[in-house]
Amino acid sequence: MSPLRTRMAARDLAEQHRVSSPLELLFDLTFVAAVSQIVGRLAHATEQGHGVEAIGPFLMVFFAIWWAWMNFTWFASAYDTDDVPYRVMTLLQMAGVLVLAAGVPTAFEGDFTVVTIGYLVMRVGLVSLWLRAAVAHPEGRATALRYAIGISFVQVLWVSKLALPGGGPVWLFVVCAVLDLAVPPIAERTGSTSWHPHHIAERYGLFTIILLGESVLAATNAVQGAIAHGLSVGLVVIAIAGLVILFALWWIYFSEPAGDGLEERRQRSFFWGYGHCVIFAALAALGAGLEVAVASVGEGEHHIVAGAEVVVASVAIPVVIMLVLLWVLHAPLVSRTVVRPEAIGVAVVLVLLAVFIAPSIGVAAGLSAIAAVLVLLLVTTLAREARRSLPASDAP
Repeated sequence: MSPLRTRMAARDLAEQHRVSSPLELLFDLTFVAAVSQIVGRLAHATEQGHGVEAIGPFLMVFFAIWWAWMNFTWFASAYDTDDVPYRVMTLLQMAGVLVLAAGVPTAFEGDFTVVTIGYLVMRVGLVSLWLRAAVAHPEGRATALRYAIGISFVQVLWVSKLALPGGGPVWLFVVCAVLDLAVPPIAERTGSTSWHPHHIAERYGLFTIILLGESVLAATNAVQGAIAHGLSVGLVVIAIAGLVILFALWWIYFSEPAGDGLEERRQRSFFWGYGHCVIFAALAALGAGLEVAVASVGEGEHHIVAGAEVVVASVAIPVVIMLVLLWVLHAPLVSRTVVRPEAIGVAVVLVLLAVFIAPSIGVAAGLSAIAAVLVLLLVTTLAREARRSLPASDAP
């Protein structure tokens, strides 16, 4: 049972065995609904040949999801007290996520009212926590107040934007997003919060798994489609290829020692943390791509407009972005990345090649080629690491 109330003090930077709390895991689950909504909308738009038009709403809603998740994650790493007030404010943020998820369909039609309201609810909960930290932790008061004031100021701009026709132009969204992103660097000029490097690495890993879960869902739908309409070779191949793709990406992602790197180079945490927005968006888009791939060959499914090249590209492009950003974000943290950049370069070329030959070989073969490239990348990486671990006298 959680205590009724405890003093909100900064957590120990060197706290041993720091892991995600049950509350944090429950908090993550609320984001599943929101991510599933935007993935489904992007998949449907791509199937109908409107994937490019849907990228804007997809990225805008995803920004709200990612930024709200990230802000709470870093706050919790520094100030998690797990008492009743803390849990209630976390519950409020979870409610905001669900409101945001409910507004995804209208957001893809250009109306961000419900999404903005959900975002507002989440920010109210977070600002309350920062104000509590400012009162209870004098050493970090200046930083906490900067966070509370900065978040509140930008949130006023987000809400005010609703008064403009159509919610305002896209460039205004970009301005508000940039201002939101600027709050943490400005706030921490007076002193960094006591976030725990291995805890943060674990939290990002857990969100990565949530996003990969969308690919699991797509593969599951493929198997269900095969059973419901009779065994289809194309559906079974896509199911297997999709599973291999997500498993290989999971393996590759968790090969990099992010926790150790963040501990040694805390000053590069903003680059690593912010850069993950692109990785996370790519993984969400990958789930949409696999759904499109299933629909393109599923018997008894509605007809889709997208051709084989577009379908394979909807999987290949997120994979390429994931691979490139994985190296870009981890290279500044560690002396040597596990997955070598030259290997990633070759893999990227081969994955993109699958897009160009997709009209000739088909969707199932195109996804199989992508899966094979990722397996090859993983195998060569494991073999290289195995050779490095051998004593010099045993090395070939």
